[in-house]
Amino acid sequence: MRPSLTGDEREQLVGWLDHLRSLVRVKCEGLTEEDAHRVVLPTSPLTNVAGLVAHLRWVEYSWFQQNLAGVPDTGQTPWTADGHPDAEMLVDDVPLAQLLDEYEAENARSNAVVAAMDLGDLEQAVVRESGRASVRYVLCHLIEETARHLGHLDIVRELLDGGVGYESMS
Repeated sequence: MRPSLTGDEREQLVGWLDHLRSLVRVKCEGLTEEDAHRVVLPTSPLTNVAGLVAHLRWVEYSWFQQNLAGVPDTGQTPWTADGHPDAEMLVDDVPLAQLLDEYEAENARSNAVVAAMDLGDLEQAVVRESGRASVRYVLCHLIEETARHLGHLDIVRELLDGGVGYESMS
């Protein structure tokens, strides 16, 4: 559901992010496990439905939990110092339903972090030399990130079975 046409800034930002998040599940409806993990772009072997959903989950975790809330990584993330830079997308053995449930649970945790902060509050973690980002910046970035990868999901879905648009594919 799209946010109100007249909502305040917070309602608009969280509403649009929630709307885009909900479309991720729509793009995955009706896919077999095989198709969810199928590589359709030979030059981008990690760009499959399952990998994109996993990526979106971990991007949310890193921005909202680690950066905004300041939760330290105690080994729960897929990234390691000497590991693959896109380790979060290496999910060949994880069912799509599990990935979607984990993503939605992460969305709820992200929204809880945002609800406890003002839009002008800054990240608790210092992650870049240029300074700490505001909650507002993070929401805008995640809207962009989610929309971009939703577009990738749309293309991958079309290549898999011809499904297009935002209607259920099943």
